[in-house]
Amino acid sequence: MKKWRGILGACALLIGQVAGAQVQDMPGGPKVNQLNLHEGVTQITRDVMWLHWMLLTICIVIFIGVFGVMFYSIWAHRKSRGHQAATFHEHLGVEVAWTVIPFIIVIAMALPATKTVVAMKDTSSADLTVKVTGYQWKWGYEYLDGAAAGVKFLSTLATPRAQIENREPKGEFYLMEVDNPLVVPVDKKVRVVLTAADVIHSWMVPDFGVKQDAIPGFLRDAWFRAEKPGIYRGQCAELCGKDHAFMPIVVEVKSQADYDKWVGEQQKKMAASADDPNKEWTEAELVARGEKVFGANCVACHQANGKGVPGSFPALDGDKIVLGPKAEQIKTVLHGRPGTAMAPFGGQLNDVEIAAVISYTRHAWSNAGKGQDPTVLPKDVAAAR
Repeated sequence: MKKWRGILGACALLIGQVAGAQVQDMPGGPKVNQLNLHEGVTQITRDVMWLHWMLLTICIVIFIGVFGVMFYSIWAHRKSRGHQAATFHEHLGVEVAWTVIPFIIVIAMALPATKTVVAMKDTSSADLTVKVTGYQWKWGYEYLDGAAAGVKFLSTLATPRAQIENREPKGEFYLMEVDNPLVVPVDKKVRVVLTAADVIHSWMVPDFGVKQDAIPGFLRDAWFRAEKPGIYRGQCAELCGKDHAFMPIVVEVKSQADYDKWVGEQQKKMAASADDPNKEWTEAELVARGEKVFGANCVACHQANGKGVPGSFPALDGDKIVLGPKAEQIKTVLHGRPGTAMAPFGGQLNDVEIAAVISYTRHAWSNAGKGQDPTVLPKDVAAAR
């Protein structure tokens, strides 16, 4: 008896500690002592929360009803009190009851759930459409309509690699901050059209009630209408490779006036940074530009020293393709390497950026002065396309 009292006491203590645990109060995360689901900022998230509690209530009522009757029957009609086992084989009332009642319960659950699922899939009459492309390991955003039509950028992890590799102290938004967040206006229906360039990814923002897979070769869509300005975070929810944990999603919801201002800034920035492939680029200009492109797109895999990650990503320092004829490296960067983690960059980078990053790798580290065709021009890349 003492043994069972000890076990029950330990269980009660554990339950009490879990129920009263102090959970860190982070923006977009659980509150201190939070027991309920996290409230989102869309009608869909509220519908999902209502469904959760409705289904949980039904399950509790069924549990109490079934096990209550069962335990009462076992106690009140036990053999020691002289009761004999009864039989109701082919009893019409019982057969009808245990067929009709579960059917009614299922319909009661299915109707509101179906309504919510249909609402989730209704992407019609959107105020803004954004194409979202998953890459290993970053997100690409392209605005397809509205005032921001034509604006596109890549969104990559902003947490410094050195902080991750050296296990430095974690900040408030460790692994949850990006360099370029997706920006949308408040209280507007935003349709996101999803695809992927390499493997399956999944775009998930819990505050919006959105989780949709991004599949290579397919277009899938979802939508949200954020009702409060703010910054909302999510992550890729599909195991997509080595850096799956390092491709967060950040969506910044702005007022209409602030959003319009942001659109104007982005258009000016794009105009200022637009590359002219017909420009006569010098070797020094291409190498300098290529170093920036390499830092934004290649350093995670091939490392700043060009040594790569043994067993996962090849070294570019001393690589025979980097030191060989330029045509093979241009082909690799444009089209990737099927069956490896080398993704195609033909759709992500323009001719100048590809020519620049290839030129940089041929001049960097110990490659300088060793290989063939040290400088690749934008026209070389355009011809290879």
